[in-house]
Amino acid sequence: MPKLGYKLMSEELGPRELVACAVGAEEAGFEFASISDHYFPWLEEEGHAPFVWSVLGSIATATERLELTTGVTCPTFRYHPAIVAQAAATTAALMKGRFFLGLGTGENLNEHIIGRGWPSPDVRLEMLDEAIKAMRLLWEGGAQSFHGRYYTVEDARLYTLPDRPPDLMIAASNPGAAELAGRDGEAMINTEPEADLITRFKRTGGSDKPCYVEMTVCWAKDERRARRTAHEIWGLAGLAGMLFTELSMPSHFEAALEPVSEDKVAEAIICGPDTTRYVDAIRKAEATGYSHVCLHQVGPDQKGFLDFCQRQLFPALPRASRTQNSRGPRRAQAAKRRRSG
Repeated sequence: MPKLGYKLMSEELGPRELVACAVGAEEAGFEFASISDHYFPWLEEEGHAPFVWSVLGSIATATERLELTTGVTCPTFRYHPAIVAQAAATTAALMKGRFFLGLGTGENLNEHIIGRGWPSPDVRLEMLDEAIKAMRLLWEGGAQSFHGRYYTVEDARLYTLPDRPPDLMIAASNPGAAELAGRDGEAMINTEPEADLITRFKRTGGSDKPCYVEMTVCWAKDERRARRTAHEIWGLAGLAGMLFTELSMPSHFEAALEPVSEDKVAEAIICGPDTTRYVDAIRKAEATGYSHVCLHQVGPDQKGFLDFCQRQLFPALPRASRTQNSRGPRRAQAAKRRRSG
């Protein structure tokens, strides 16, 4: 069974709540957590968007076993890759092997603020590829310079480095990104199961690398309440196409969601307390090829969801999916090599 993770939604929770939820996730038995990195929430209703790197420092000292990744950071617009390299190195040094860096090509919602425009997906992918090269160079240590098409790093040196560079998990919503993840990353992540993307990932170097998928759910004691909460806070589940990456303001998302019904949202995500539905969805992700599933609970009742996972969901799953020794991308690969050898 896949390893199970918990999604820390920076758009729905403030910084103190995020730290408390990370501690709660570790206590409940989750093996890893993924925290979003946004400048804006998608909707005003969500209400938050703290600076993720400050929150990461607090989580690092408040937890002991939980592995953590950004889900995901865009190192190409509002962050220069040299700054992300420094932030990730510091976080990895704090967490001593428990941090890996999730990267993606970003969303207009968060990146438009610096006024550089919003290029096509192909250009954004080229920028990410170049940013990764610059970051890996800085993680080698010493004074480094990099002159690329999109970025320049001049006589930079990271004085605080972890024992080894953080692993990279690359978000893939299209074939090109999946291929980049296979070539240049230690893992790939999707926001929904996509067998074709896994195939691309594995063909370009990802055959022995972990695949992560986010699974949005809305647990509540009764399905009706869960459906209502999901519709109010995560009507985004009813959006299709490129809107997630192309819209630039919360008001634009709110306008796009006007025709999205509660029924449509409930069709897209699990709503309610039926443990069987959660187990079936996790098994489906496993059958598609995903080694890790990250559960995103919509709404304010995070404690109720964590209790549900600890008391009902985890006991309903095979023990292999809920071991206490979590394995990030590199450790998962090493364990697989030991088993095959």
